Amino acid sequence: MRPDRAFFDRLAEAARAETLPRFRSPLNVVNKEALGFDPVTEGDRAAEAAIRTIIASEYPEHGILGEEHDNVGIDREQVWVIDPIDGTRAFISGVPVWGTLIGFQEKGRAVMGMMDQPFTGERYFADGEHAWYSGPDGEQRINTRDCERLEDAILFTTSPHLFQGVEAERFKAVQDKVRLFRYGIDCYAYVLLAAGHIDLVVETVLKPYDVGALIPIIEQAGGKITTWTGGRPEAGGSIVAAGNEALHAQALAILSGK
Repeated sequence: MRPDRAFFDRLAEAARAETLPRFRSPLNVVNKEALGFDPVTEGDRAAEAAIRTIIASEYPEHGILGEEHDNVGIDREQVWVIDPIDGTRAFISGVPVWGTLIGFQEKGRAVMGMMDQPFTGERYFADGEHAWYSGPDGEQRINTRDCERLEDAILFTTSPHLFQGVEAERFKAVQDKVRLFRYGIDCYAYVLLAAGHIDLVVETVLKPYDVGALIPIIEQAGGKITTWTGGRPEAGGSIVAAGNEALHAQALAILSGK
C-alpha cells in the first residue's frame, strides 16, 4: 500500500523542525569533499534522521536511500529517497531556494514525491497521478506550461561550472538558443517547471536523491524528465527536464549529440 499525503506532510514537518530553526543562523559546516566543497550541516543530518525514524516506525518493510546516512534495503520493492536539504550551499548562504526532498519508488520507479520549502511555506507534491502546490496563496493542482520552441524557453541550471568537456559545449549550445537563463536555483527550479513558471532544467553530476522526489512532480504535472541519452532519470547523472515532449526533444537532440 502506498503512503498518503498526510504521511508525506508528517515527514516534511519533522524535517522542518530541524532545518528551519537553523536557517539564517550560525551553523557548523563540514566539507565532505577533500578536493572541492561539498558542505553538510547538522541540519542535514538531523532532518534526515527525523524522517528515517518515522519511516522505520510506520513502514519497517520499506527501504531508504538517503544522502547523509547509510542506505537500508534499497533492493526492496518500495524505497524512500531522501535529500534532507537539497541546496545546502543556498541554505548556508541564507537563500531560500533549498528544499527537503522526499521521494517514493516502487520497483525502481519514482511514483510519489514531495519538495518542501519551509521558509516560504511552499510544498509541492505528486500523489501518484497529479501534482499539487500548497503555500501562502492556497492549494491547487499544477501543470507545466505550453512552450514548444527552445527560442521561447526559460532555462535554469544550478551552475554552468559543473559541466565539463563536451557536456559544457552541449549545455552552452542549448543555453545559446533559449530566451532567458538563470543559475543557482537547485531543486526549486524543478518545481517552478512543474508549476508552469519556467520551461527547461538541465543538470549534471546529480545523485539519485537529488532527483528522486522531483521526477514524479514533473511527470505528473505533464512534463518530461530523462537523462541526456533519453533514459530513466532515477539514478541521476546528467538530467534534462522540460515542460513538454516537443521542447524536451529539441533540448535532448543537442545534449545527446545526435
